[in-house]
Amino acid sequence: MTVTLITGANKGIGFATAGQLLDLGHTVYVGARDKRKGEEAAATLGARFLHLDVTDDASVTEALSTIDAAHGRLDVLVNNAGVAEEGPVDGPTALRVFDTNVVGIIRVTEAALPLLRRSANPTVVTVSSSAGSFWATNNPDRPEFDLGFPLYSASKAAATMITLKYARSQPGIKFNAVEPGFTATDMTAALGGGRSPAESARIVVRLATLPTDGPTGTLQDEFGHLNW
Repeated sequence: MTVTLITGANKGIGFATAGQLLDLGHTVYVGARDKRKGEEAAATLGARFLHLDVTDDASVTEALSTIDAAHGRLDVLVNNAGVAEEGPVDGPTALRVFDTNVVGIIRVTEAALPLLRRSANPTVVTVSSSAGSFWATNNPDRPEFDLGFPLYSASKAAATMITLKYARSQPGIKFNAVEPGFTATDMTAALGGGRSPAESARIVVRLATLPTDGPTGTLQDEFGHLNW
């Protein structure tokens, strides 16, 4: 049984990804910082709940210790938890966005590495964004060209880069970043539109179920490798 942890999985793309991986036979842990919402999401899916706040070291350590005690390994980690800025672009907002979108990835990944090394096919997927791609944001034919949210975009550029650096430093573990597509979630509600989380989750699931010789150190969208 493939043991999978998804952060920020009580709603949106994380929730949809959890459901699709459960359908494939994974044992899925729904990580969420809101205990009530996380428990409800896990119960709805038939998954397992983990109280996990990616901005809190103790919470992360306890969550991974729970998986270690139950299984002794982790096969798939999906770094999905993320936030966008609200209000002015200032220091406190930048710290909040980067603490979740970048430092949170590092906290969870570092805690998960010992468990991932015990897996026969360890895989890490970072839900990133083409909003953090220099290529996309400098291309007037792309929607990212006119997108605001500078802190979100900068944090996703960093999220993609830290994923690449992990791929280089951990050659026995596959690390890939994904642009899931413009999706109708709480985070994008102000923009309007977007496709269903279930549709966007398919690319996350594809990267989460790579074979042992699958790619590593890439940024991909539904069409394949994405310039960044």
